[in-house]
Amino acid sequence: MRDPVTATGEMNLEDLAAPSNGRAGGFVEGARSRLRRPHKRRAVAGQQTGLDPELQSDLPSWLQERGVALAPVRRLLSLSVALFAALLGFGLLAGALTLPGSYSFVIFGVQLFFVLSWTVALRPPGPWVVAVVGLAAAAGADLAAVLPAEASLAPLGYVTVAGFVFGVLGQLLRGAGRQGVTESLGATLAVVVGVVAFASLLVLDRHPMGTRSIVACLSAAAVALVVARLADVVLPVPRTSPEVPRGTIGVILGAMTGTAAAAVAGSVLAGLHPEKTAIAGLVTAMAAIMADLAVSYAETGRELAGEPSALWIARHMQGPLGGYALAAPAAYVLSVMVLVPGL
Repeated sequence: MRDPVTATGEMNLEDLAAPSNGRAGGFVEGARSRLRRPHKRRAVAGQQTGLDPELQSDLPSWLQERGVALAPVRRLLSLSVALFAALLGFGLLAGALTLPGSYSFVIFGVQLFFVLSWTVALRPPGPWVVAVVGLAAAAGADLAAVLPAEASLAPLGYVTVAGFVFGVLGQLLRGAGRQGVTESLGATLAVVVGVVAFASLLVLDRHPMGTRSIVACLSAAAVALVVARLADVVLPVPRTSPEVPRGTIGVILGAMTGTAAAAVAGSVLAGLHPEKTAIAGLVTAMAAIMADLAVSYAETGRELAGEPSALWIARHMQGPLGGYALAAPAAYVLSVMVLVPGL
């Protein structure tokens, strides 16, 4: 019998398939049937299937087979979004430090941006219903955060439920039947939850050490968002997805620098521990980055689905605003659990 391995290292499947006892032949046939593409096609054709750097596969790549094009990188746009995230973070931090009695005005301004940008970007049926309910929920959440004698998150929960109920009533009064009700209610709930999340900063600001916790956690979120966007300007690779022009390096660098910023804030602000502040900063930074990245994925999904694009400035404000909206309740939870136990 011939040597089953040739001089080039290729397997003679014909020789292995017909041994004397017949059992090895069945084994080879079973192994051949278990081969997966493209290895099965190569093995049947007699090609080598090992990892050989000298061999070049003529099979199209996975992306070429699916017809997925790599989304172009818009560096100037990423730079603009990073600048907006920096300005927004500076406003939230400066308001907490310099306007302790008027922080609600700063929060309401951010909530106004959130309602307008998310309503325009989501393009729900009945956008006026979504916008009106969102603004009413923002005002109600701010009042519920600052008026009670004892600072608590419970009134914010009541505002969230009331906002959703008024959203349902608004859709019923709109008189459009069931058309677009699901999309509009989903947009209403997202806007209401977002503005109520910002109001949690007002509740935290009323607690002892609350302002310092806000500064530490929101510093991490701001630095993370800005660095992640700036990294997309310089090095947007490897992609998180071919269709989304966001890089994995930006996500990692944002989380690292956000953690470092929180640790620095913890070492400067009295009453905070750098180690605990770094942990809180890492979680807050990741929450902000993931929310911003999720908005990018959602926008790309709408574009691939053929939906008409919304106003460009609203679409690109949506990501940083969503990041800070998720970072706000994360800062409250981490302040209670890590930074200021017994808050």
